[in-house]
Amino acid sequence: MRIALLGTRGIPARYGGFETFAEELSARLAERGHGVTVYCRDKHEAGEYRGARLRHLPAIRHKYVETVAHTGLSTLDLLFRRFDIVLYCNAANAVFTWMPRVLGMRTALNVDGLERHRKKWNFLAKGWYRVSEWLATWCPSATVTDAERIREYYLGRYGKDSTFIPYGAETGKVSGCDLVRALGLEPGKYVLYVSRLEPENNALMVREAFEKVHTDFKLAIVGDAPYAAAYIRRVKETRDERIVIPGAIYGEGYRQLQSHCAVYVQATEVGGTHPALIEAMGRGALVLYLKTPESLEAAADAAAPFGSADLAEKLQWAVDLPEGERNAWGRRAMERIEKLYSWNVVTDAYENLFRRLTSA
Repeated sequence: MRIALLGTRGIPARYGGFETFAEELSARLAERGHGVTVYCRDKHEAGEYRGARLRHLPAIRHKYVETVAHTGLSTLDLLFRRFDIVLYCNAANAVFTWMPRVLGMRTALNVDGLERHRKKWNFLAKGWYRVSEWLATWCPSATVTDAERIREYYLGRYGKDSTFIPYGAETGKVSGCDLVRALGLEPGKYVLYVSRLEPENNALMVREAFEKVHTDFKLAIVGDAPYAAAYIRRVKETRDERIVIPGAIYGEGYRQLQSHCAVYVQATEVGGTHPALIEAMGRGALVLYLKTPESLEAAADAAAPFGSADLAEKLQWAVDLPEGERNAWGRRAMERIEKLYSWNVVTDAYENLFRRLTSA
């Protein structure tokens, strides 16, 4: 099949979950013999990456219009090309998904979570996401939800069933730890938090809770965000020398950090299947997660939940846990990800969906 993927910043992944999704899915589809084109905002030196063709188009760098404007431009571009399947990411892009259908292409839209609940959006952006939810129920050929909770929401609110396909993750630890040590961290002796540093992801809550924990472990807060400078300044306002805040880290550094942490903290409030949550579980970490329906669905009994009021207590429990017990949590987490969330399982599901759409 000839497949286009758009609505993300593009690949190689240098931002968040959707970009990692675009990279891992496109690479595996290309390995299976499909022709995959990924639309990108950031220029990469090559026209191809991991078997996928890269199509670079300019972007307007603005918090509220960047995603939609670039996806609109990408849609206009692909109308002059021939694809069998066009996969859109992000519910905000639902308005464009009917256009390729007019020319006989099938479209699928991964809506992600309920984005209008994010604190960073003003009332206009939240209104756009609310309208986009409705558009997502009829503009594309198929709607994809990455959590059963989100599938139930669309079914209950709009009477629209969707195809549930979760986010994916690798399993197993990487052996290298040189990049971990370069940050001043000792393998097995640090707590890790990774996310975009935006209010609903609660990096500040994690930092303040860790400051109450009695331990010689360190805390690494890893991440950044393009439009959250004021919040990031608050996160960095600490005098605790155990806390390391290096900014965003990708690729091998990210894999090493998740492979060698003693404890991983997922504190995100909004979204579907949180990529960093299942990635940390796949690396065999003891994961603490903020108890939301979506995270409970992904983690089940293979990770430990916390509430906003008891994070410090849960962190103290986790760092005091004997290493053997932490490892047992990690093995259970890794087994769950291998069974339900591996990238091969995810790619199988998307490939089957695309075949159904093109044969309809």
